[in-house]
Amino acid sequence: MGNNNIWVNLSGQIAQQRKVETIANNVANANTVGFKKDQLVFKEHLTALNKGVEDIDIPRGEFSPEDFYHSQGAENAYVAIDGSYTIFEQGQLIPTQSPLDVALKGKGFIEVLTPNGVRFTRKGNLSIDREGSLVNDQGFKVLNATTVSAEALRDPASAPEQNPADRIIKIPSNTRITISLEGEILTSANGSIGKMSVVEFKDHQALKKEGNSLFITPDEKNIVRENVLTTVNQGFLEGSNVNAIEEMSELIKAHRHFESIQKAINAYDSISGKISNDLGKF
Repeated sequence: MGNNNIWVNLSGQIAQQRKVETIANNVANANTVGFKKDQLVFKEHLTALNKGVEDIDIPRGEFSPEDFYHSQGAENAYVAIDGSYTIFEQGQLIPTQSPLDVALKGKGFIEVLTPNGVRFTRKGNLSIDREGSLVNDQGFKVLNATTVSAEALRDPASAPEQNPADRIIKIPSNTRITISLEGEILTSANGSIGKMSVVEFKDHQALKKEGNSLFITPDEKNIVRENVLTTVNQGFLEGSNVNAIEEMSELIKAHRHFESIQKAINAYDSISGKISNDLGKF
């Protein structure tokens, strides 16, 4: 019994283990504000896909019975993880009545400044730090919306580069704030003091996750800053889009699949051991 047969099952077991880890992370974040669940994509690697199938014809001349049973490299097939992707379905809006809690309804993200640069998040449990800056629950500064000229809309490369640190939103002390559906921040004493930067993306699947709540886009041209349809809902938080019951069901299935593959591997080991023992008798 060849090692390739073991590898076919082992690769499937590794893939199932990754699936278990992904589902477990989804379940762990079922109550995380603004969390978006992940899923894995699997593929089967076939030797025939690389080498072609030109060798499947019956050979001319002498041949053995095995020549009638072409596997096309299936004995060397294995399961591979083709990648993971994030599901950006809307989470439920949960009322909190806190004036610094905001929930996004739509496809947008809040733009924040982190030590590693600008990132994007759906988490809207905000607060005011000791410097008077509007920050998220990780202490990252919420940014003011940028003003985009008509020329910059036509040619984004022509727009002057803005320092994100210059767009930090400052909240005056001892004042009540109101946040409009467009993200404009109004105070009782000073009127409008800025507009929360909420952006959308041309391609959401181009976003890369950092941790469980931050995203980064590899291309600035992917960002949509004008005609954003996402609304900012003050006094609400967006719940995770994880359905804990569905995820637990998938977790049980993945565990059972993992155990089935383990039994197959044990069977191969047992057969290989028996063959070795029997050959030793001759």
